[in-house]
Amino acid sequence: MQKFTFFNPTQIVFGKGQMQELDALVPKNARVLITYGGGSAKRSGVLDAVKKELMQSNRTVFEFGGIEANPKFPTLMKAVELARMEDVDFLLAVGGGSVMDGTKFIAIAIHAEQFMGKEEELLHFGFSTVPVENVVPLGTVVTLPATGSEMNNGGVISNGTDKLTIFHRDAFPVFSILDPELTYTLPKEQVGNGIVDSFVHVIEQYLTYPQNAPVQDRIAEGLLQTIIEVGPTTLANPTDYDSRESLVWSATLALNGLLSAGVVPDWTSHMIGHELTALHHIAHARSLAVLLPAVMRQRKDQKREKLLQYGERVWKICTGTEDERIELAIQKTEEFFHEVGFTTRLSDYGVSKSDIPAVLENLEKHNMTALSERGDISLDVSRAILEDSL
Repeated sequence: MQKFTFFNPTQIVFGKGQMQELDALVPKNARVLITYGGGSAKRSGVLDAVKKELMQSNRTVFEFGGIEANPKFPTLMKAVELARMEDVDFLLAVGGGSVMDGTKFIAIAIHAEQFMGKEEELLHFGFSTVPVENVVPLGTVVTLPATGSEMNNGGVISNGTDKLTIFHRDAFPVFSILDPELTYTLPKEQVGNGIVDSFVHVIEQYLTYPQNAPVQDRIAEGLLQTIIEVGPTTLANPTDYDSRESLVWSATLALNGLLSAGVVPDWTSHMIGHELTALHHIAHARSLAVLLPAVMRQRKDQKREKLLQYGERVWKICTGTEDERIELAIQKTEEFFHEVGFTTRLSDYGVSKSDIPAVLENLEKHNMTALSERGDISLDVSRAILEDSL
């Protein structure tokens, strides 16, 4: 295990009816901008419930809706302009990962004086913290368990055909309200997206090589087993509270920094998946379900020890040759994705071999030419992964 510093200041407020804590969590005299997505927050009544809680105290409240899945830079800049004009000093994201990611960008951009008029440059720092001193504080009310954005300091923003990461040390939500009942009205497809996204978040921090990190390994294996257990149940029975609360908490823990503390992760599926989403509009989680099995197969020698551990501890695969056990673990992973309604072939999304060069071109453009925990996935290896996904 490597030396590490773990820091996560987000207060989690979890359980039924926790919306009632909102008034105590937001500063009393704040000028609040509520951000949300395509309208489900209104239709479900969540937005009205949020405003009711906020209006208990002397706050000025503004709204900005229409943040897209894969939030777009031009849309977010409209929210930034509104926040600047109205002197907003607190942001409240109501929605899933896209709304939360977009709100982090808004929080960073509002007072980014040195980037005024050239805010696109905020998207060019990748996994390094953006050099902005004054980040507007934000909270979240989570309506979709998937990305873990409610308890981390990063986001992914779309700008044309680019999907770009943004991070800041002060972009952690001050608090996040996680009431599983707020997710009951989600369409089945979105619940499935959350299940797979959470699963792959865990896998990509776990399925690397032995790093003398038994604590992180056991936490990851427990989360994977939980998602495998409750995923199909909560998909079939949306109001099964016990299953839904386990999914919601698993999604948060999957990407709050705990699993990657002291270990080197592998975000290959995510990085290639971002390009597929940008170029072919494949939902993020669905790109992951396609790519992860191919990454496992193409990298089975480099990941051999952890693949065997994954098969034994998560899927109880203890017999057969090493190669047989690894292949069965991959097949079990694919079967799980199928069980929650996902295909694992790119061709099902209309992507063919002739589309691969454009994906590789974008990877090169974004300096994603040495992926994996070892930095040894070249563009040629990425090509093999994509071809295996067809």
